Amino acid sequence: MGMTMTQKILAAHAGLPEVKAGQLIEADLDLVLGNDITSPVAINEMKKMNSQSVFHKDKIALVMDHFIPNKDIKSAENCKCCRDFACRHEISNYFDVGEMGIEHALLPEKGLVVAGDAVIGADSHTCTYGALGAFSTGVGSTDMAAGMVTGKAWFKVPSAIKFILTGKPGKWVSGKDVILHIIGMIGVDGALYKSMEFTGDGIDSLSMDDRFTICNMAIEAGGKNGIFPVDDKAELYMKEHSKRSFQVYEADEDAEYDAVYTIDLSELKPTVAFPHLPENTKTIDEVGEVKIDQVVIGSCTNGRIDDMRIAAEVMSGHKVAKGVRCIVIPATQAIYLQSMREGLLEIFIEAGAVVSTPTCGPCLGGYMGILAAGERCVSTTNRNFVGRMGHVESEVYLASPAVAAASAVTGKISCPCELE
Repeated sequence: MGMTMTQKILAAHAGLPEVKAGQLIEADLDLVLGNDITSPVAINEMKKMNSQSVFHKDKIALVMDHFIPNKDIKSAENCKCCRDFACRHEISNYFDVGEMGIEHALLPEKGLVVAGDAVIGADSHTCTYGALGAFSTGVGSTDMAAGMVTGKAWFKVPSAIKFILTGKPGKWVSGKDVILHIIGMIGVDGALYKSMEFTGDGIDSLSMDDRFTICNMAIEAGGKNGIFPVDDKAELYMKEHSKRSFQVYEADEDAEYDAVYTIDLSELKPTVAFPHLPENTKTIDEVGEVKIDQVVIGSCTNGRIDDMRIAAEVMSGHKVAKGVRCIVIPATQAIYLQSMREGLLEIFIEAGAVVSTPTCGPCLGGYMGILAAGERCVSTTNRNFVGRMGHVESEVYLASPAVAAASAVTGKISCPCELE
């Protein structure tokens, strides 16, 4: 029996000719990632180990993004812990205020991940890098600590689900709508510890930003990772952003999948996940009258340049509805600069939105957009659990940048087509 794309990458990194689903392996790592919340825990775990040195100063990335710029004393102490560690071990890829960004947008932008890599990160949305044809997955801080010391990690080889994407999405349908549709279809545990492997001619019509978004939310379906084949778009992206060579792996013709789904992208509509699970989806024509108090456009899911452009296109010439707070957060400094050069920030500000420095901010209820009891927010983030963005009696509705921008203008969950 053949191997899936993910299984081939894991076999190569384990030094094995083949692996099978359920097999336990130890694999070499190309990158170990941590942020300002998870890294301090891993650093403290390292102190309990016999070895106090890192396996490779260039293969560890520490990104200060969750509570940056520091929102309180605790977050400042966490960052100081990371800063001191990075200095002590001469970590090459340490990103702090002024040069940082939201980790899962920043690492591909910096060229730190390429096709064929095996990456772990102490953040569940590390699965984002499958858009480049890499195996990447989230782990706990203890596994991060072990990875920083040994350069290795243990994995149970995942089985896989294949998603065959066909057709071309309509104007206001993006990668966010694709993954919300999938999660609504299979549920938040529909791909539990499985590799979500995307294929089909419909991939041609998805931008790299769309693919990053889709892989980013594989974890919201319970997936171990999400992964796309390496095509011309992916190769061009890597050549533009990285000086590293990359390895392309392809699934065998006889690879085994637990399930196969075919999705016609041309039939999809803008989709919204209602509280309090990403699987609780409705298409935009099923939403009804849902008035809102806040809109957040950003995060590791939808804070990239395509997202900024789409949101600005929708909001151009309009004003944010009275009583609605609209917060726009470009995911990296480079995206912030590009948005400024293209005049996108001016559109947001003239519309009545505020624009933030890159940060995870409100996504995890951190800061810069906390909700009070009874408030509703349309957000381009990835989770809408109870209390995710503030008070346990607040509500978060997940949507694309296009829907979020249109909702900011109308004051209720809306399709951007309503403003055309």
